[in-house]
Amino acid sequence: MPATAAAPSPIKVTDEQVRFYVEQGYLVVPGLVSPEDLALIKGDTAHIARGGYPCTSIQPMPAGMSDDEVLERLLCIHQPHQLSPVMHRFIDHPGMTAVLSRIIAAHLPAGWWDGAVKCMQSMLFVKPPGKPGQAWHQDEMYIPTRDRSLCGAWIAVDDATIDNGCLWILPGSHRPGYIYPSKPPADLAEYDGSNQCFGFDDSTAVPVEVKAGSVVFFNGYTLHKSLRNRTATTYRRALVNHYMSSASLLPWCLEDRIKAGEAIAVAAADNRCVIQVAGTDPYAWKGYVTAKKDVYLRHFNKAWDPDTAVAADPA
Repeated sequence: MPATAAAPSPIKVTDEQVRFYVEQGYLVVPGLVSPEDLALIKGDTAHIARGGYPCTSIQPMPAGMSDDEVLERLLCIHQPHQLSPVMHRFIDHPGMTAVLSRIIAAHLPAGWWDGAVKCMQSMLFVKPPGKPGQAWHQDEMYIPTRDRSLCGAWIAVDDATIDNGCLWILPGSHRPGYIYPSKPPADLAEYDGSNQCFGFDDSTAVPVEVKAGSVVFFNGYTLHKSLRNRTATTYRRALVNHYMSSASLLPWCLEDRIKAGEAIAVAAADNRCVIQVAGTDPYAWKGYVTAKKDVYLRHFNKAWDPDTAVAADPA
């Protein structure tokens, strides 16, 4: 679907910020999302979790349940923008778009990228008190753009601190363009069941503590993780959108399509369920696929217990 014109952004991205992103693999921009927008995200998170938008994955919850009772089951809601108009509006948020259109392919020589950006994914992390983080990983493991333009834009909906499970980033780990091997994490009290990368020195990792409204941008090859939310009452909500250069192909979900018997040339495959947010799409002639009105949930059940390290049902 073609991009609509975004409102002008007051955000001015400096050359120094661009260089920092290219060299370190991440960039923090404070105050990019307003308190009013954060309130909308918080309210809509509960609305989605209650089944407020008709879909297959979430059944309506009893009206008598509190927001905490509804949210404590969830770690993450995948693709909330496909269901919620509130979440969809943050795909082409003007301030975020201003940053993305400067940094995503800034590693290329001058004149090799026109600032065009498209989005393929959103993830709404709830991370209630006591719940685990995600072990060291690279987003490129899951979204194989392979041209180094993949970028996560991580909106801090709450203040993110070491105590409530902020991001940790390994600066410069994107530079080799290497996908590290991974295996299930051994520490299921600290991390959810997602695979953990290994084979690198993480001694220079830094915690990325940010105030609500800040956005952390990080390259798809950058190693990052988060730890368990050790607070008793504080959520660490974050809305994360993933973007790439509009010139990238997206050979995503190939395994399921190959199993279905489709004859697909892997190198040429291009998932067209994308949203253009800046510039023009050179592949617009292929058309677009409209996503179904649904989400995927990563949740917890009562079996998950950080004191005994019992993993939750991953469904």
